[in-house]
Amino acid sequence: MIVASFSAFILLFVAVGVLSTLKNRHTSADYLLAGHSVKPWLAALSAVATNNSGYMFVGMIGYTYSVGLASIWLMIGMISGDFLASTFIHKRLRVATEKEKVLSFAGVLSRWHGTNYRILRIVGGVITVAFLGTYAAAQLNAGSKALHVLFDWDYSVGAIIGAVMVLLYCFAGGIRASIWTDAAQSFVMIVAMGLLFFFAVSEIGGMYAFSTALDNVSPTYTKLFPSNLPLGGVTGPLLFLLGWVFAGFAVVGQPHIMVRFMAMDTPKNLNRVRLYYYSWFTAFYTLTICAGLAARLLLPEADNFDAELALPALAQQLLPEILVGLILAGLFAATMSTADSQILSCSAAITRDFTRAKKVSYVMTKLATVFVVIVALSIALSGSKSVFSLVLIAWAALASAFAPLLTIYALGGKPSEKLALTMMFSGLVTMLIWRYVGLGDIIYEVAPGILAGLLPYVVVRLIHNRGFLMGIFKKF
Repeated sequence: MIVASFSAFILLFVAVGVLSTLKNRHTSADYLLAGHSVKPWLAALSAVATNNSGYMFVGMIGYTYSVGLASIWLMIGMISGDFLASTFIHKRLRVATEKEKVLSFAGVLSRWHGTNYRILRIVGGVITVAFLGTYAAAQLNAGSKALHVLFDWDYSVGAIIGAVMVLLYCFAGGIRASIWTDAAQSFVMIVAMGLLFFFAVSEIGGMYAFSTALDNVSPTYTKLFPSNLPLGGVTGPLLFLLGWVFAGFAVVGQPHIMVRFMAMDTPKNLNRVRLYYYSWFTAFYTLTICAGLAARLLLPEADNFDAELALPALAQQLLPEILVGLILAGLFAATMSTADSQILSCSAAITRDFTRAKKVSYVMTKLATVFVVIVALSIALSGSKSVFSLVLIAWAALASAFAPLLTIYALGGKPSEKLALTMMFSGLVTMLIWRYVGLGDIIYEVAPGILAGLLPYVVVRLIHNRGFLMGIFKKF
């Protein structure tokens, strides 16, 4: 029954994506940006699904299972940082995308003020393909983990099925197919989490019993901050929270998410998009944390259990088989739909950022998609890192490279190409060094990465305005 239910729901999601061909104009602009025609609610729900999917279903539940109530700060920090960025970046990005008639994320950065920074576009394209391709592999990995725990299939089977689904989505309707299936999956995701938490609390004996049982897991499980922070006092928790605020702000550096805002119908609808987006995001994140806590109570063998398998294992223990299939299908399809968004962004980078040609054929764009899928699948089949780790590395790298420059552009700054490249490399290199030397335990490496990316621009502006500043000081 589980296999039948899972297959039926997967086919339903695929059908939603295939139906997008009814609006397909068979052009590269439609394939990569849906012709700037995406409605506010579709853009919002799609962004939530793409932002979270494998990270939330697998990584976040696993993290909550392991550390406890302290995971709530990831939600608070990420939503706060995300909201802050949306107040001044998203609308300007949408306007710049249409004004400069570009189809790739790095393309927008290279032409924001009517410039043509070719080296910046190529470098941005390389960073996009390298890290977003890895990110896509993590999504394939997340889906394969779920199928392994429920059906005992080899990990490679789920990844291969996912890769085939990605190609179906992409070839059916490009980014529009991804957005349509994302929206459908958003409803499934939130219903799945709600059902799972309801059944879990009922199994435990109600909310009071649930709260009491959490206190008995360990002395630190219900503390508001992790017990293993390297710095004591107020400093450790403050840096922990600040790191996740930066992680939320880092959304603006994620091409596969920002392409939703680039594709929406008109910049005037941004406030509606934000209302839908943050309402849905908060509800889904809250239910995810609750499901992770419930999993720890009902699956207590923490030392002998892969925490990232908590969701499918809990569903199998609590729910009727038809609902297990629904949750598994929602998880699997959501991770695949995120993967196809990332793969489409990589396709845009390959066909738009690596070539001087003003126009690249629709067929070539699709062939680039096939190439990226093969690379992502290869990484997924050979990699052994957890979904959570892969996502955090890719997320921080993309944010450190792109978020500082996008922030300066949105605030009206006009850096030269050399300065823009220096900002990108400064952020990315700092982030990688910070992680390599193990300082990520102090604060998530996306924070020093973004700050380091902003620093070159600040220094250049201070030097440029030195005469002006000296004049001010002389007056005093």
